[in-house]
Amino acid sequence: MGKYFGTDGFRGEANVNLTADHAFKVGRFLGWYYTQVRRRSGQDGPARIVIGKDTRRSSYMFEYSLVGGLVASGADAYLLHVTTTPSVAYVVRTDGFDCGIMISASHNPYYDNGIKLINGSGEKMDEGIISLVEAYIDGELVAFDRRWEELPLAHKEMIGRTVDYVSGRNRYIGYLISLGIHSFKGIKVGLDCANGSSWNIAKNVFDALGAKTYVINAEPDGYNINSNAGSTHIEVLQKFVVDNGLDVGFAYDGDADRCMCVDEKGNIVSGDHILYIYGKYMKERGKLVGNTVVTTVMSNFGLYKAFDELGIDYAKTAVGDKYVYEYMMNNGCRIGGEQSGHIIFSKYASTGDGILTSLKMMEVMLAKKKTLSQLCEGLTIYPQVLKNVKVADKAAAQSDPDVQAAVSEVAAKLGDTGRILVRESGTEPKIRVMVEAESMEVCQEYVDHVVETIKRKGHAV
Repeated sequence: MGKYFGTDGFRGEANVNLTADHAFKVGRFLGWYYTQVRRRSGQDGPARIVIGKDTRRSSYMFEYSLVGGLVASGADAYLLHVTTTPSVAYVVRTDGFDCGIMISASHNPYYDNGIKLINGSGEKMDEGIISLVEAYIDGELVAFDRRWEELPLAHKEMIGRTVDYVSGRNRYIGYLISLGIHSFKGIKVGLDCANGSSWNIAKNVFDALGAKTYVINAEPDGYNINSNAGSTHIEVLQKFVVDNGLDVGFAYDGDADRCMCVDEKGNIVSGDHILYIYGKYMKERGKLVGNTVVTTVMSNFGLYKAFDELGIDYAKTAVGDKYVYEYMMNNGCRIGGEQSGHIIFSKYASTGDGILTSLKMMEVMLAKKKTLSQLCEGLTIYPQVLKNVKVADKAAAQSDPDVQAAVSEVAAKLGDTGRILVRESGTEPKIRVMVEAESMEVCQEYVDHVVETIKRKGHAV
């Protein structure tokens, strides 16, 4: 993680710790840098950079600021308008862009926003380039063997332009539809679009594949993104599925790079369930390359027990779909993801894709002629309690000897009947304390013990 960019981009409250000036500078750097890369490699023409945004009120401000910086540096900016993060990654990869930018703070409330950078392969931006962006923001840029006090502006015919590129989003929708190998005819599907990026995409895909589609939270107004809606408020979709007698439900977050599911009984089907269902499905068909599913340290004990029984190997990475994807690419794995619903199917996408994930769950249901609740059988999820503590200094709180002693004490008491995980948030000033055990009461007791220690030592704010 850098000074501004965390595991999922440059994120903060709009015009507080992420401002229009920041966005302009990000655009200035990327436009200049990729134009320089092109020229130094003998390519003609300006850099081509594609931008998408979610439905937050501030997304327009950041879009215009980024575009201003890009074209001032000589790059051409292609606008997808309101779209999903995975669609930006898809368009960058398939249409030969130098890089992509997504304006979104994912599952955060409307007043936050973020800038996610995507490289020319449709993957999260390389750390080396992110470090250069941060250095430019701070006036300390050293690149191409010299120090730059300021970047040169483009002049005359070298000034960039903007291009309406909604056609790229439409091609992405067509791509998703092409992945539906079974007809959804006769299946009643509920979609919670979180009043976010998927509001004008998801229903089109499910309708095209023949589903009877019921949609909620698809009326964005700039303020209601993720508000009592989407994957972080799954209880809304649970009630909707039960009340309307639906066969299945899928909930996305603000930029639709994650998906949580609800079965026909109204039960939550998390990212761990999805990894279990699709990992098992792939193994049964001989498609699980390396016999490995990639998880993060936040995946549940029960998932690993179920994989052990199926003879499926697993890897554990740091939290963040970025780290999951890196492991998958380095080891040739085909499926990986997070408990929160970021699932990566590397044969089809270079990032987590909520709509794609829902299509893959439909595929297994139809291929095996089973309900989602039946597909979850064989996986027992351990009780889990997670508490977030806002702190002044994440590293200081994490390394405090008394906090470490409290964590060690809990780990010793749990033994092999559970686990404790204490980690720093990659996107917020918080310490996350998680315990899994055989009962909710034990989880709560041990989490409270560590949280109270953090507070008693004065780290909480």
